[in-house]
Amino acid sequence: MPTANGRFAATADAIAAAVLAVPGVEGLHGGARGEIATALPGRRIAGLRLDADACAVHVAVGWDRDMRETAAAIRAALLPLTGGRTVAVTVEDIGEPSRGAFRDEDRT
Repeated sequence: MPTANGRFAATADAIAAAVLAVPGVEGLHGGARGEIATALPGRRIAGLRLDADACAVHVAVGWDRDMRETAAAIRAALLPLTGGRTVAVTVEDIGEPSRGAFRDEDRT
């Protein structure tokens, strides 16, 4: 039978994996100083703050993605995993544009 710490770690890992599987998410983001994280025995998950009542997810989103749609997709993906916790999604960073994202006449 898993311990409470083991269940918590499994939940945190499942949440992180679900976030990373959402189209447009380039990665979890620990914040400017790496302060957003969940501490687990012997490791931490940057970009995820999980406690008994809330789940805060901080991400980097692709340049060409709609931030609101991506955040909504993250919340939907986490709904079955968070056990009723409030889910807050923060976009901390935007990925680099693709090489052909701008034409010369767009640069004025």
